[in-house]
Amino acid sequence: MRHQLIAAITALALAACSSGPERSDPATEGVTDAMIAAAPDAEWLSYGRDYGEQRFSPLTQINAENVGELGLAWSYDLDTARGQEATPIMHDGTLYITSAWSKVFAFDAASGELKWKYDPEVPRDTLVRACCDAVNRGVAIYGDRVFVATLDGRLVGLDRETGKVDWEKTVVPNQEDYTITGAPRIANGLVLIGSGGAEYKARGYIAAYDHGTGEEVWKFYTVPGNPADGFENEAMEKAAETWGGEWWKLGGGGTVWDSITYDPKTNLVLFGTGNAEPWNPGANDRGSGDSLYTGSIVAVDADTGEYRWHFQETPEDRWDYDSNAQITLADLEIDGKLRHVALHAPKNGYFYVLDAETGEFLSAGSFAPQNWTTGIDPKTGKPTINPEARYENSGAPWIGLPGAGGAHSWQPMSFSPDTGLVYIPVNLAAFPFMADDEWAESDIGFQTGQASAAVAMPAIKEVQQEILSATTGALVAWDPVAQKEAWRVDYVGPWNGGTLATAGNLVFQGDARGDFAAFTADKGSKLWSFNAQSGVIAAPMTYSIDGEQYVAVLAGWGGVWDVATGILANKSGPMRNISRLLVFKLGAKGELGAPPALADMVLDPPAFTGTEEQVKLGSTLYGRYCSVCHGDAAVAGALNPDLRHSATLGSSDAIKAIVIDGALQHNGMVSFAKALQAGDAEAIRQYLIKRANEDKALEGS
Repeated sequence: MRHQLIAAITALALAACSSGPERSDPATEGVTDAMIAAAPDAEWLSYGRDYGEQRFSPLTQINAENVGELGLAWSYDLDTARGQEATPIMHDGTLYITSAWSKVFAFDAASGELKWKYDPEVPRDTLVRACCDAVNRGVAIYGDRVFVATLDGRLVGLDRETGKVDWEKTVVPNQEDYTITGAPRIANGLVLIGSGGAEYKARGYIAAYDHGTGEEVWKFYTVPGNPADGFENEAMEKAAETWGGEWWKLGGGGTVWDSITYDPKTNLVLFGTGNAEPWNPGANDRGSGDSLYTGSIVAVDADTGEYRWHFQETPEDRWDYDSNAQITLADLEIDGKLRHVALHAPKNGYFYVLDAETGEFLSAGSFAPQNWTTGIDPKTGKPTINPEARYENSGAPWIGLPGAGGAHSWQPMSFSPDTGLVYIPVNLAAFPFMADDEWAESDIGFQTGQASAAVAMPAIKEVQQEILSATTGALVAWDPVAQKEAWRVDYVGPWNGGTLATAGNLVFQGDARGDFAAFTADKGSKLWSFNAQSGVIAAPMTYSIDGEQYVAVLAGWGGVWDVATGILANKSGPMRNISRLLVFKLGAKGELGAPPALADMVLDPPAFTGTEEQVKLGSTLYGRYCSVCHGDAAVAGALNPDLRHSATLGSSDAIKAIVIDGALQHNGMVSFAKALQAGDAEAIRQYLIKRANEDKALEGS
């Protein structure tokens, strides 16, 4: 009797442990888990083609011998003139894409006929909390649905045949700090997604939602909350020991804004986390602790979200070295033993190889120049941080390599099992970091703790040309076993597109100047190119219908490099956005029409009538609230207005109406009345007038 009672209690306890939201059955029709795992050769069923996110296609009809015959089969002009970052998905003859502002389109994949489109009608003022443009990286498909996550934080399940909304859930905690730009992933019938917002006041997390209803099944936070509220789990309690100050008041960062990889071999979800916030650890006294689990790869159980392991790539991150770059799974022979590994090239410039099941560090190599460390411990993988890189201690600018844009950002890399090489879009760019000793938390804008005005390009003229000349880019073929470069293609500037590798001994990549090209995967020889008329930052994909292979890519310059980097943005691209879906096949003869002419710019600013005190205040406020969209030192890229040439500079009332009263809120330029007063708006205006006259004088000299 006693044994029966114990058994009954045990059964009840187990039932309680496994209780949770009721889950829909896994899909048995349409796109299933087994289909995604098997990754049919002709289709592209998930963001990285397969669960391993290798972005390698076994298709060979287009190959190194005939790729020169590739031509434009069809194209589609998009109505969103922002950065285009999505990878198309193809299943059963239909091609699915997203564009900026989280719109979804479905096309006949052979003819290009539009089947349906869906506009979630994201409020344009969401742009104020989107650090890096109104971008979206694509959809997930599962069962009979298409899933998209919107910039304003909704997860939407659409009918795959019609595009009609089946369900919609708001999945972010608030509408002030969070956005979503990433593509959802699927694991055992769960839809996985995180969020952006680390530079605001977001607390990072990844969550899983039921594919049938959108109900949350589990959530894993990446940084601990307020200890006074208790911790969600043991992982958060341990993480709190690595933070200082009152980190939770600013959220902590660590957002899961891109990389999510499901590993069916281990039933783990591996994901990358963003940097700790604020960047400057002195801004909220978070100290020099590791700040777990930021700057890390973390693994959790796919069914429950329970912590399994982590590996921190950038402890005590103060340089915005997110680990959100794509995580790729592969089986490699290392030291004579076949290992199931995770391959990662994050923003910090090191390429990591980890055991995918345990997180054991296996090796690391520097794929780009870096000066934030003096080396990596070959046994533990822990970096030795260069004391000079702790810039908050110096009171002066520190030029960091890589810069905040990262040696490798979200643009996906690819891996070829045929060559054993990883093809990485590499940014080679420095960045001036400097702590703002007078920084204070605000209700709106970036919370980085950086002295932005002090390191704007005109303010550091002694290193401006050095930084500009050193800002380049490359396509690097990396040997992950030997941890060394196999070959490279150099580019004029950074922020070039993601890559696709195929069994036809090809690597495809678009670049920031609008060239979409094919290279040999083994040697890096350029074989073919196409003028896309706009910078290509998205990654291409390939598929086959009725025996014909196609290659598809989204063109459309944009993203953070355009909106925030000022004169450095001019280094990279055509400085224009023409957003299109381009689809190629052998023997096609399609052509693009002539690009529209560039609009003339008003170059004559009003005379400067302000004071140096206004300029000093205005430069500080501009750096804190305006530069993330309108560019470093008021030098804008292609997407947002160049305020040096704004007609409103001649009127204090016009500037106040926009900055304080929100006259252009419908265009995404919200009111900053929470943080600024009329005198502040006037100081910004005088700073802009001063900058406009400075640059006009340089142009005339």
